[in-house]
Amino acid sequence: MKFYISSLILTFAFFFSVAISGQEPADYVNPFIGASANIETAGASHGLGKTFPGAAFPFGMAQVSPNTITGGDNGCGYSYEHTSIEGFAFTQMSGVGWYGDLGNLLIMPVTGELKTVAGKPDNTALGYRSAYSKNSEKATAGYYSVLLTDYNIRAEATVAAHGGMLRFTFPESKQSRIQVDLARRVGGTSIYQHVRIVDRQTIRGWMKCTPEGGGWGNGNGKPNYTVYFYMQFSKPFEDCGYWNADIPDDWTRRLWDVTNDRYQQLVSEATIVRNLPQWEGKHIGFFAEYETQQDEIIEVKAGISFVDMQGAEQNFRQEIAAPTFDEMHENAKTAWNSALSKITVSGGTEEQKIVFYTALYHTMIDPRTFMDVDGRYWGGDNRPHTTDKFTRRTIFSGWDVFRCQFPLQTIINPAIVNDLINSMVTLAEENQTGYYERWEFLNAYSGCMIGNPTISILADAFNKGIRGYDLQKAYQYAVKTSERFGNGKRGYSAGENSVSNTLEYAYSDWCMEQLAKNLGNKADVEKYARRAQAYRQIFDPSIGWFRPRNNDGSWQEWPKDGRLKHDYGCVESNLYQQGWFVPHDVDGMVKLMGGKEKTLADLTDFFEKTPSDFLWNSYYNHANEPVHHVPLLFNRLGAPQLTQYWTRYICTHAYHNKVEGLVGNEDVGQMSAWYVLAASGIHPVCPGDTRYEITSPVFDSITILTGAKAIPFTIIAHNNSPENVYIDRILLNGKPYKKYAITHEEILKGGKLELFMKSFL
Repeated sequence: MKFYISSLILTFAFFFSVAISGQEPADYVNPFIGASANIETAGASHGLGKTFPGAAFPFGMAQVSPNTITGGDNGCGYSYEHTSIEGFAFTQMSGVGWYGDLGNLLIMPVTGELKTVAGKPDNTALGYRSAYSKNSEKATAGYYSVLLTDYNIRAEATVAAHGGMLRFTFPESKQSRIQVDLARRVGGTSIYQHVRIVDRQTIRGWMKCTPEGGGWGNGNGKPNYTVYFYMQFSKPFEDCGYWNADIPDDWTRRLWDVTNDRYQQLVSEATIVRNLPQWEGKHIGFFAEYETQQDEIIEVKAGISFVDMQGAEQNFRQEIAAPTFDEMHENAKTAWNSALSKITVSGGTEEQKIVFYTALYHTMIDPRTFMDVDGRYWGGDNRPHTTDKFTRRTIFSGWDVFRCQFPLQTIINPAIVNDLINSMVTLAEENQTGYYERWEFLNAYSGCMIGNPTISILADAFNKGIRGYDLQKAYQYAVKTSERFGNGKRGYSAGENSVSNTLEYAYSDWCMEQLAKNLGNKADVEKYARRAQAYRQIFDPSIGWFRPRNNDGSWQEWPKDGRLKHDYGCVESNLYQQGWFVPHDVDGMVKLMGGKEKTLADLTDFFEKTPSDFLWNSYYNHANEPVHHVPLLFNRLGAPQLTQYWTRYICTHAYHNKVEGLVGNEDVGQMSAWYVLAASGIHPVCPGDTRYEITSPVFDSITILTGAKAIPFTIIAHNNSPENVYIDRILLNGKPYKKYAITHEEILKGGKLELFMKSFL
């Protein structure tokens, strides 16, 4: 009990110091970190962080953010180096590669003649988009502002869970206008839209988005959703109307179609329609016109829903209608302070605190709520459902987030993990597939990436005591998933991605073994334990490494570049990188590789050949997920000092307080979760196992409010400094501790882990 009390005292001391300094956790958030898709800077086609800088709410449905581009491999619709803004959308994806989606309900304030097309990013004269003052751009947790220089309009954005608000400060003009582009979508276009005028200050409508209009994976991710909205303007329209581009029936409308000159020219020649109560079509927009005085403010509020217009209006009336812009902003900041206070840090530099709290912020955008305020959500059977048992959530970037993002949430937000499992179970039931997909997007089974990450999330949650779901049903669907996506009867995966697939499926079968043990299913335990050893089937003793196999069992030809050949038998990696992925049986992997001494030498070489900037490379490629557990393997090889050295080194060199501060795609919280855990001094190797490796913390003190009861667990690094990165000795709750690992159960009990740091080995 005394350690629990001392941890509480440390927590209260932190908040007291914050109150004195005036700095709250949300004040350290810099949403511009990672807000670039620049390929040249990244040195790879995957680009950099691809985060958005606009206003977000913790795990909220809505995100109100500037959009600078519709086309390209740019899931967030924004990149910092772009020089113009085409509008402010109410939905965004965070940090994804592939061709993105959302960016719906695009609103743009303008002056002058009406233009019905956004225009090209490098030529604002052709459309309604505007150049903007980079120096004027400001973003904090729950707020964004910028000066649109073509129109001399200041735009500000803030957000609530199910909608948001824009505040525009206009110049004096007889032709001021607010345009709502209903067709716009980050990765293509919505295929059909509807809008209705409710009164002279209010409109409502919807935008239907399907694969025919591109979107997620340029349609290959099978996106199929409708966004409904209810919107109010603070000033009655002096005039209003619609624009309508009559898209020919035989025109295809995926990303490259809608961004080409032919399509853009047709939209620029759209018909203007006035004096009608409603309009719908394949490519439409709405505009409200005003005569404005200098510095006149007009605000736009909107609630959104993925269920129906009734849901959008209810969300609007409960969360959006009453607060002023400043009140909504303050509400968002309060929500972020509460969310970010799950972890408090002291010590470290100001930059490190900014990087840390921004990383924690990025881990709390998804999986977002997919449910209206009345408990209704749109199900996988294309029908509305209602529940008060859990919050339906969406955007599950499985292959990315099973590694660090969800293990982090098991510690600080177990309810989010429980929600996600319930969401995946009910979705598999509603769509009648009875299995889990590896990348879920707004109910769509996109099939993106590899492995069976939902099984990993399920096993990790259950072994950590997160069990508020139907386990029998969850397991039943996991079995079907494992049988559908797995190494099959031959005992390994053959073909193009032989190594990556075999290793990922072997790991997920180990997760199945853990679930079967918990259910007392001995036959399944034996079956999955055997399958978990599938990694051995693709290890070639003649070369001493993993190697892809053909369908007939023969080895694929060994390439000139050997283990360094990118995409040889692997997904987004090479054999050297992917080969370390046997997290469930490190001892068995090491034995295959020739024993600890040989493996340690090889792993050391792997890191020493890595470039110090950690941009895309052939060795420890922190810019992508397959290697994220690898620095912790030194702990398992009896060289914990190298885990300590390299995790601290990565924290220092791969994460920065700048736009290029993420060396690879944020990937829906994964890249940031890695930093949060490593900087805190604990990190998993194998989700599904309750063990976390102990490593060198960035901060002098970290207090984590753990589990559903928010019990404080404090990690103290005595004598911590940039030089003192090595752990000399450890105390757990005042007693000597000889291990470089700690369990989830020990963390959730609360208490104090003390690390005594030194600068030499």
